[in-house]
Amino acid sequence: MSWIDVMEAVMAEGVVPGRGRITVHRGDITTDATADAIVNAANQSLLGGGGVDGAIHRAAGPALLAECRDLGGCQTGEAKITGAGRLPVRHVIHAVGPVWRGGNSGEAALLASCYRRSIELAAAHHLAVVAFPAISCGVYGFPVESAARIAIDSVGAALNDHPEVREARFWLFSDEMLRVFQQALEQ
Repeated sequence: MSWIDVMEAVMAEGVVPGRGRITVHRGDITTDATADAIVNAANQSLLGGGGVDGAIHRAAGPALLAECRDLGGCQTGEAKITGAGRLPVRHVIHAVGPVWRGGNSGEAALLASCYRRSIELAAAHHLAVVAFPAISCGVYGFPVESAARIAIDSVGAALNDHPEVREARFWLFSDEMLRVFQQALEQ
C-alpha cells in the first residue's frame, strides 16, 4: 500500500469534526520533515537505547543526548520535551511506555498516559503536527493489537481536548504493524 493509499484511507476514516486527524504511515519516523515534533519511545533514563529510541538518538546526534542528561530521567507513563538536534523537526517528546508484564500491572493506563502527556506537551509548546511510533510494542513486549487500540483511543481523546494539535501521525516499521494500526483507526 502506498503513502497516498494510506492517506486516502485515513482521510475517509480518521478525521472527526472538531478534532485533529490521526494518520498512519509505514516508514522511518526520523525522516518526517513536516512534523513539528517526533515522539521518542524512550526508556526512563532518556539516554538512548535500542529500537526507535536508538534510531532517534543516532539521527539527532549528540545535542539530543546532552539535553536529555539535564532532564533527570522520566517516569513510566510520562513525557518530557527537548530540542531535536539534527532531526528535521523542532522538538522530540520523550514518552516512557510500560514494559508488558501480563496486563495486570496497570500497563494499559500507563501507555494511554504517555500518549496523552505527549499531546499535552505538544499543545503547550504550540506544536500542530506530532509523529508517534508504536510505543512499548518493541522490546517492551506490549501486544500490538491492544497497544494500537489504546494509542488510537488515547490520542483521539487528547486531540479532542487540545484542538491546537491538528495531526497525530503514527509511523510504523512493518506492513503488519501498519495493518493493525489501520484496523484500530477504522474501528
